[in-house]
Amino acid sequence: MKLEYQIILAVLLDLIVGDPRWLPHPVKFIGKFATWLEPQLRTAIRNEKLAGVLAAVQVVLATGLASFLLILCAQAVHPWVADLLSIVLIYTGIAARDLAKHGSNIQEALEAGNIAQAARRASMICGRDTEKLDQQGIVRAAVESIAENMADGVTAPLFFAVIAGPVGIMVYKAVSTLDSTFGYKNERYARFGWASAKLDDILNFIPARLSAALVPVAALLVGQRAEASLRVLLRDRLKHPSPNAGHAEAAFAGALGIQLGGLSYYSGKPSMKPTLGDPDVPVQPGHIHAANILMLATSGLALALLLLVRYAVTG
Repeated sequence: MKLEYQIILAVLLDLIVGDPRWLPHPVKFIGKFATWLEPQLRTAIRNEKLAGVLAAVQVVLATGLASFLLILCAQAVHPWVADLLSIVLIYTGIAARDLAKHGSNIQEALEAGNIAQAARRASMICGRDTEKLDQQGIVRAAVESIAENMADGVTAPLFFAVIAGPVGIMVYKAVSTLDSTFGYKNERYARFGWASAKLDDILNFIPARLSAALVPVAALLVGQRAEASLRVLLRDRLKHPSPNAGHAEAAFAGALGIQLGGLSYYSGKPSMKPTLGDPDVPVQPGHIHAANILMLATSGLALALLLLVRYAVTG
């Protein structure tokens, strides 16, 4: 089966099934391997930065090799088994439905007036402290996370799947997992997690910008503020402290007519981020649904564009 068909079937599987909690997920095994490696390498190598580099290299190589060998073994059984395994591996690397569901759950709690529950649900997709956020703060956090995770959880995996199939998407997920595990700017991981964070920034460089460039087009298709999305994207995309996250967030802020960024807390410590967008309309729970629609539309455009480019290159 052609890779293009495998990717389309994997995307459909994600939209239909999502990410059931009972399903054994490759990311869990990657994360366990990474956390097992950390103390081993810290003990063996005094230089924390070098230990972190070796941890990243080992996790990425092990994930890529394991994925390749699994498909090779499946191919030896039957080509259909290899196709099925490839579809499943690609499917596990995409998180569009799960991301949209998290956003919907937050909005549902807000509309029911349960701020505490909404904050708990927001903490599942947001890296910041959410327990003390008011309604507007929770909505902003949710919209920012949907925008950023669109690239990390949908566009980037699709990008690497189109380039290198299931092995490519698994290697990307290994890097993403490394960043989630070690990529913190705190005392413990400032040096050990340096390589993981940098590698994640590098792999997301193109997908983040591709996603952001498609947001105004998607906004036009779904009846949102396409012109404002493009204007804010061009104006505010470089304000964010992250080299990649600000692009999609700025485009989303413009499309929804709201302002993102500002004061956040991480592990109890304040972090003042530059604002993205203009406060044209009051921030409301309904903006989460609008962000979900925009995320799905942008992801669909990214999939179509990537497959079109692959077809143009490979024939």
